[in-house]
Amino acid sequence: MSERSEKAVELFKSGYNCSQAVFAAYADLFGFDEDTALKVSAGLGGGVGRSREVCGTVSAAAMLIGMKYGATDGDDSEGKKLCYYKVQEFIAEFKKVNPSIVCRELLGLSKGENSQPKPDERNEHYYKKRPCVQLVEDSALALEKILF
Repeated sequence: MSERSEKAVELFKSGYNCSQAVFAAYADLFGFDEDTALKVSAGLGGGVGRSREVCGTVSAAAMLIGMKYGATDGDDSEGKKLCYYKVQEFIAEFKKVNPSIVCRELLGLSKGENSQPKPDERNEHYYKKRPCVQLVEDSALALEKILF
């Protein structure tokens, strides 16, 4: 584990959602203070608002990749292409150790299951049944291969 991936895991274990943990661990590289980083990424946890769609760690990584490689001109098709390529490169790296980028699939849930907006209580049982700590670490380590 790297220092930043450890920070991401630490943030998750201290109660932040998966997206916040990954985004905040790297956001200072792009001029974000931690409070702003936590707010910007808050709605992406649980597969975007706990809808169990794209994993929040993947969404956070895509945002960070956009901060490094994102085009700032709407007509810059080469810039867009590079950013999309880097996101796809990240996804391929993430999928080397995970079967999917979809939250519900990673958690072994059926569509609509456990998608209410109220977050689960973080306790020993939560951490034993959920792979989220590992997903945060996997995402952070894959992200580092793309960013650095």
